[in-house]
Amino acid sequence: MLPLLYSALTRPLAPLAVAYLAQRRERGKEDPVRFRERRGISRETRPEGPLVWIHAASVGEATAVLGLIEHLLDTRPDLEILVTTGTVTSAWLLEGRLPPRARHQFVPADLPSWTARFLDHWRPDLALWVESELWPNLIFAAHARRIPMVLVNARLSARSYGRWRHWPGLIGPILRAFDLCLAQDEAQAERFRSLGAGQVAAVGDLKAAAPALPFDRSELLRLRDAIGSRPLWLAASTHPGEEKIAAQVHRDLAAHYPGLLTIIVPRHPARGDAIGVMLAQQGLSIARRARGDPVTRGTQVYLADTMGELGLFYRLAGIAFVGGSLVAKGGHNPFEAARLGCAVLHGPDMTNCAAMATALAAADAAEAVSGPAALAQAVSTLLADPQLRAERATAAARVAAAALGILDAVLERLAPWLDRVAPVRDVAPPPRWAQA
Repeated sequence: MLPLLYSALTRPLAPLAVAYLAQRRERGKEDPVRFRERRGISRETRPEGPLVWIHAASVGEATAVLGLIEHLLDTRPDLEILVTTGTVTSAWLLEGRLPPRARHQFVPADLPSWTARFLDHWRPDLALWVESELWPNLIFAAHARRIPMVLVNARLSARSYGRWRHWPGLIGPILRAFDLCLAQDEAQAERFRSLGAGQVAAVGDLKAAAPALPFDRSELLRLRDAIGSRPLWLAASTHPGEEKIAAQVHRDLAAHYPGLLTIIVPRHPARGDAIGVMLAQQGLSIARRARGDPVTRGTQVYLADTMGELGLFYRLAGIAFVGGSLVAKGGHNPFEAARLGCAVLHGPDMTNCAAMATALAAADAAEAVSGPAALAQAVSTLLADPQLRAERATAAARVAAAALGILDAVLERLAPWLDRVAPVRDVAPPPRWAQA
């Protein structure tokens, strides 16, 4: 009953949705060139042959499935892949990282006519939904067209779980539309079972098996030459409030470590102007990567306000604070830093990557800090002790490497559906990300 009511209530909302999306476009939150994709209208034609559609909400979810995408395309040469997301930043990221035979589209807003137009155009043979962005109309329309669906890397925050428990008549049919639910851990699996999911299994967090972030080798060499032997540390994937903390850490440590360079990579580069103003108000000399500013001997903070270059700066820094963890954002993937030679620091809120943070802590491979003073002390300790820094980085890399088997577990569970769509031809060599 509730699915029909939801569809009926959303059906007349197209004019309001257009106005809302237009406002987002004015604020830079929608792509002005590809705006019609949000209404299910595509300029691209559907490729010939079997098509797997993967829906990932934004940057984190999209990054988590890149290894899965590459493996599928390497082992199933007839397969084509469509990836949908809902954010401009994820589109920028995927533009440079999707391999041949994979393409990106913006997910249509969840109105019946727009979702129908999208599905009728692309006609996917299999749909993989990532984590927890569940659009009812899109799911029900796919189910009505008998498109097999699997929920991968399934996860619900405590808040989302609590909200869905108040709507059993809607979430139950949504979850029962999926043939299989692959949860990140047993606690998450139990949440999905209690909400009505049928076949559920806990296989691990795909983010833990995400491929090593790419980088431009010539840029790495150029920056190393520009920075020389200066002490440096990185504040990565930062959110509002964390850049100010990084600036405070720099001021606290600069007198003790002459020539200290702090690198800040904001999670959303569009905030670069505001962050630059804040840093200047703090009296710091900054260079902005988005403007092409060079790093000179006088540069105190290098603001890397560009997209898709985090792999470059992890390889450069050696000490990395993982953002989203000193503010209420749940943290970001610490294994990205761990795989690239960093001693890892993070704040107390790592709920988005709790299993990874726990594994690193158990191996004494990361340090949790409670606030600005603790972060300054932790950075200082690592700057002063290269051996400790190297030991932490080695331990972190070892923990991250142990998680690569999660991808194999996911692929094993997906095999029955994938084999019906595009059978494996030959055993492919290890994908490029596994050799990084």
